[in-house]
Amino acid sequence: LKGGNPTLKVNQMHQEQFNKILGYISSGKREGAKLMCGGGVAADRGYFIQPTVFGDVQDNMIIAREEIFGPVMQIFKFKTLEEVITRANDTKYGLAASVFTTDIDKANYVSSGLRAGTVWINCYNVFASQAPFGGYKASGNGRELGEYGLEAYTEVKTVITQHAHHILKANNE
Repeated sequence: LKGGNPTLKVNQMHQEQFNKILGYISSGKREGAKLMCGGGVAADRGYFIQPTVFGDVQDNMIIAREEIFGPVMQIFKFKTLEEVITRANDTKYGLAASVFTTDIDKANYVSSGLRAGTVWINCYNVFASQAPFGGYKASGNGRELGEYGLEAYTEVKTVITQHAHHILKANNE
């Protein structure tokens, strides 16, 4: 795994999240996923975790079923696009997904079938302030950003006023 800019390491928010991610990594090892890189603490201070990639991940493994919210990637093998969609949707979560391919038709086909609030194609974690962000199913709490994000702060009201001069004018004609 080729690392990026070493000054851009991301620290986990707190000890609890740090321990939770390390627990997921331990679970992946224990359940038989192949640790391809990373898997440990990335610094002697702070809550830094090495970027971690698991291969040979099975759908029933904890690292395949949970939202980890940390630098952990899982690689799954598949035979058909329909299988990808079915397996990706077989979870109680649906915050986000990413599709990487050189075939834009396949990417569009898969993205239209995924039950996720955001689907990125050939990128990940890219946001536009005008685009709503939020998950499907048990992921997220409504929508943030964009027009849909403003709805949480909006109470819609309709006011219709009949002006008297229109009534008088209509009665005098």
